[in-house]
Amino acid sequence: MGLYTNWRRKRIRGRPFPPEWDTILRRTFPRYVRLSQADREELQRHIQVFLAEKHFEGAGGLEMTLEIRVTIAAQACLLLLHRETDYYPGLYSIIVYPYEYVARARSRHESGAIVEGEQVRLGESSMRGAVVLSWDRARDGAGDVHDCHNLVFHEFAHQLDAEDGRMNGAPKLERPSEYIAWARVLEREYRRLRRQDLLWVRPALLDLYGATNPAEFFAVVTECFFQQPWMLRVRHPELYEELKLFFRQDPASEPRPGPMIEAPGASEPEV
Repeated sequence: MGLYTNWRRKRIRGRPFPPEWDTILRRTFPRYVRLSQADREELQRHIQVFLAEKHFEGAGGLEMTLEIRVTIAAQACLLLLHRETDYYPGLYSIIVYPYEYVARARSRHESGAIVEGEQVRLGESSMRGAVVLSWDRARDGAGDVHDCHNLVFHEFAHQLDAEDGRMNGAPKLERPSEYIAWARVLEREYRRLRRQDLLWVRPALLDLYGATNPAEFFAVVTECFFQQPWMLRVRHPELYEELKLFFRQDPASEPRPGPMIEAPGASEPEV
């Protein structure tokens, strides 16, 4: 970051947080209300910089509104709390569709042939400067904390993963020594989920989509870390600790948003 960028961001963070934005978040993002006062103020400052620097664009007939921008920004910026951040430096645009959308897709067959076609998607994250989101899923994820699904957390986890130039499930860690434990724990958990997928065993918590590749695994466990941290800490304690160190947050220490049934000592089925 250059001196001018730091100066400009400091000025933006020094502005009062607009009351209209606060009202929107209290309605659309329940987690915002449960944050400590210090964390809420830090999140507000991040939102102000994020909205000043990122371009939002409606697609598929969606009219862009302040509610859409603020609600998405709050979720994206929650991942940045307590850490030095450059505000997703590779990201310039957030493209928002009203619902799921159809995109051109290319994949490589086992034979080596390239297969092209169309694919229905809810969102995607590119290393070339854009995140695409379905607004109905982004809105639902902001308001529902009773499952492990949050589209914005998922796609912006990919952006964090890509900050070192590769989207491979290993984001940039603070110290090189941290990669040893990170690789050991996440590789073990990823392979476990892969085995469950191959054996058609449905995990009790993590989405099997995380078995696609290490990048998707990191995005899936990031969703769960923020959406269902209490269950993740019980079922995958070492995984929870690695994510806690990376994000510098301990969401399982926060009050739960509502009743949740959890058998003592419950764990994923072993395979």
